[in-house]
Amino acid sequence: MKVLVPVKRVIDYNVKVRVKADGSGVDLANVKMSMNPFDEISVEQAIRLKEAGQADEVIAVSVGVKQSQETLRTALAMGADRAILVVATDDVHQDIEPLAVAKILKAIVDEEQPGLVLCGKQAIDNDMNATGQMLSALMGWSQATFASEVEISGDKAKVTREVDGGLQTIEVSMPTVVTVDLRLNEPRYASLPNIMKAKKKPMDEKTPADYGVDVSPRLEVTGTTEPATRAAGIKVASVDELIAKLKEAGTV
Repeated sequence: MKVLVPVKRVIDYNVKVRVKADGSGVDLANVKMSMNPFDEISVEQAIRLKEAGQADEVIAVSVGVKQSQETLRTALAMGADRAILVVATDDVHQDIEPLAVAKILKAIVDEEQPGLVLCGKQAIDNDMNATGQMLSALMGWSQATFASEVEISGDKAKVTREVDGGLQTIEVSMPTVVTVDLRLNEPRYASLPNIMKAKKKPMDEKTPADYGVDVSPRLEVTGTTEPATRAAGIKVASVDELIAKLKEAGTV
């Protein structure tokens, strides 16, 4: 069984995001970029399936700018077998929207015929949480989202999902699309020898035109602002004063 793992290049989660002075978007100049954390978890899970003998090949895919090859090399260093880079734009500030990504992934799935697609549940830059679900709909495959545990058994996958009320366990038919949550696993660090080996692993470079997909944006960002500064707290001397303050604020 092949496992396909889409990965995205995003601002490193340790970096404080800065909004451009004109509010047109986020400033990416000289900013450290890395693999989306949820995608790291999906890569790790795919590698674990291969190590357990349940997968034969792990293919990492990225759709975006040419610099995304660095993100794919990270996936290869972690243990993926090969990669496909779809260069969809030259502008690092252009985010390829989920529907376009899902259409490209569908074309790749049609070519590669994987038995499982493992996606991060969302990207930390736009928080869309839509690509996996859209791909499932386009393919007509089953889907399991927010996975915190995945077990493959024959033509079925048992997935434990994180939902508002706790945990939900479902069984889906293979092939399937699974989007993973934070508690599924702890991604490994790529060792230096594996980083060197990753440079020799195959990486195909494609364009959306190769798959007949139009990536023109359907959404327009009209403005970007930083969150409001949190107001300072107020110290109170007694419970009675606390209740009085809450009443004044209209919260009780």
